[in-house]
Amino acid sequence: MQESFAAPIAPLTTIRVGGPADRLVVAESTDDLVDAVREVDDADEPLLVISGGSNLLVSDVGFRGTAVLVRSQGITVESVDACSGASVRVAAGEVWDDFVGYAVAAGWSGVEALAGIPGRVGSTPVQNVGAYGQEVADTIAAVRVWDRTLEQVRTLAADDLRFGYRDSILKAERGRLVVLDVLFQFRLSDLGAPIRYADLADQLGVSLGERVPLAQAREAVLSQRRSRGMVLDEGDHDTWSCGSFFTNPLVPERDWPQVQERIAARLGAEVLGGMPRWPAASVAGDPLVKLSAAWLIERAGFGKGHGLPGPAALSTRHTLAVTNRGGATAAQLVALAREVRDGVMDAFGVTLVNEPVLVGLSL
Repeated sequence: MQESFAAPIAPLTTIRVGGPADRLVVAESTDDLVDAVREVDDADEPLLVISGGSNLLVSDVGFRGTAVLVRSQGITVESVDACSGASVRVAAGEVWDDFVGYAVAAGWSGVEALAGIPGRVGSTPVQNVGAYGQEVADTIAAVRVWDRTLEQVRTLAADDLRFGYRDSILKAERGRLVVLDVLFQFRLSDLGAPIRYADLADQLGVSLGERVPLAQAREAVLSQRRSRGMVLDEGDHDTWSCGSFFTNPLVPERDWPQVQERIAARLGAEVLGGMPRWPAASVAGDPLVKLSAAWLIERAGFGKGHGLPGPAALSTRHTLAVTNRGGATAAQLVALAREVRDGVMDAFGVTLVNEPVLVGLSL
């Protein structure tokens, strides 16, 4: 383990803001990670676990406690079988996109549409990372965690993880469960999963539901993400973000008629036919309608580049991304996100929920 004091957090995040942590410990193995967390808990100090920093926004005053940076490595193929596929265990600190490339090269199907997503492997099951019709829940068999309450290593099977839209038990128990490694179960195939995203299908020249070679699918996804400023690039401020700042809102079906009325009153009834929406899994028996956060943001008056010249502004290519144009503070970024959230609520009566974890901040 490596240790430093008054360590800057901003360089460890993709949005590049945040004051220092009192202490930073770099965990370079799974044992290091467990030992570091136990040490902090035994000392009864505040703990902040930092993985890839792609879903993290820390206040300008920083973090009064110990930050543990997850940098454990290791990809272990536990079994390969023509019928059951490949069972692969991956350390939490492995770079996610590097692992996607590894899986594609190995002929493991199921994560090729998740290429280009920043962060580390251990973070992906927490919010059930998804894009272009795939989610990590599709391929995760189990997650091994350190339970800070029970002070023991536990293995949570897929059913135990309670995956939902950008959600899991790991997110609900974020302060308690620290991901150590993830066990994936892949199909063996040269072809990717069926294409489920219309823009991706159009780019590939195929119909929805068709399959294309894994490498071709991955490159098409990377191209899509680059066009939206969603692949990290040091010189491109459109990528200085936490990715999508808001999740697509889930509206109870019983409230959908009132939302439609608000939209029609503001934009005209004719827009409802072209409004993107999808049925979503019910919660406690209550059916839900999933709406497009980007569509609502744009039609509430917040276009691409809103807030320019900055230092905090929406991406010029993707209205879901709150970006640091260089020199932005956490407070400025949160103020912009609050303006957008409140504007959508005022216009349509729909609540947008932030996707990044806010530390020392509130929206």
